[in-house]
Amino acid sequence: MLLGQKLVVILPAYNAEKTLARTYAEIPMDIVDEVVLVDDHSTDRTAEVGRELGIRHVLVHPQNRGYGGNQKTCYNKALELGADLVIMLHPDYQYTPRLIESMAYLAAHKVYPVVIGSRILGKGALRGGMPLYKYVFNRMLTLTQNLLMGQKLSEYHTGYRLFTAEVLRNIPFEKNSDDFVFDNQMLAQVCFFGYEVGEVSCPTRYFDEASSINFRRSTVYGLGVLRVALMYRLQKWGLLRSPIFG
Repeated sequence: MLLGQKLVVILPAYNAEKTLARTYAEIPMDIVDEVVLVDDHSTDRTAEVGRELGIRHVLVHPQNRGYGGNQKTCYNKALELGADLVIMLHPDYQYTPRLIESMAYLAAHKVYPVVIGSRILGKGALRGGMPLYKYVFNRMLTLTQNLLMGQKLSEYHTGYRLFTAEVLRNIPFEKNSDDFVFDNQMLAQVCFFGYEVGEVSCPTRYFDEASSINFRRSTVYGLGVLRVALMYRLQKWGLLRSPIFG
């Protein structure tokens, strides 16, 4: 428990056999109550490694559901376990688990109901090996999103996030895509329903075993992100009714 609140860390995994142990070893189990690993039909030993590490909640999709579909299972399981705070952490060791405490205390003290680990605050992104084209895309997309959505976030594309149970119960994340744009839709929903987002500077690592999408998938993702931001603005103006915004 953290200030009387149950903290659950969720690990949406796909072929994370080589990095899962390093990630899990740095999770501060003195404040984390449960860890949930969801294996999205990996072709390696991700689930077996999770069980060997002693992770009690290891779920395996019988078919690949996609990055967003994986997270839906993760969040629903965390809520089923009675979580008050849920941190989504990639098990590919790209983001350091050592920030779990900082992110969790911001929410536990009721400072922010949503906290993200930002690779852009500070100088961690390029120094950590983020490809230059991804960094440029990130900055361009974030600028456009902030303009369309009236926000001032440093980035929308990090895979390191905390949500309170209240937020997860009140945003219709089940209606989101099962693909990579899921992350962006969730933040758009958070902003649409009036929740504030806190940010913590987060170093990142890019290496061979870390998950990353290629240029083509990045382009598809970018177009999807712009569509979400435009839908947000049109919904705010009353010119559109999208199911992802209720």
